[in-house]
Amino acid sequence: QVQFVESGGGLVQPGGSLRLSCAASGFTFSRYPMRWYRQAIGKERELVASISQTGSNTQYADSVKGRFTISRDNAKNTVYLQMNSLKPEDTAVYYCIRIFAGTVRDSWGQGTQVTVSS
Repeated sequence: QVQFVESGGGLVQPGGSLRLSCAASGFTFSRYPMRWYRQAIGKERELVASISQTGSNTQYADSVKGRFTISRDNAKNTVYLQMNSLKPEDTAVYYCIRIFAGTVRDSWGQGTQVTVSS
């Protein structure tokens, strides 16, 4: 059974940092690209960052470029999202997911809440 367990969220002041982790299971992790998405209250889920199977290629939404870094550890079946210079508009529930044949096909995990507020 494919499963994603996100962690590392919390309450942080503007300008602060958080590192999110996502433990994946139920499939051969190293064979698939991974993505982080986020969903704020009242808004649609949006793509934040993507990473290739080996980690050599990464892409970011314009809103987080230069502040967030996606990485992965294939030995630990884990993908990370380092978030720096956080802004109130980064407040959302963050989810990781596998990309299978170019799209999202798995069920979402429970996500991890990130709240940026003074």
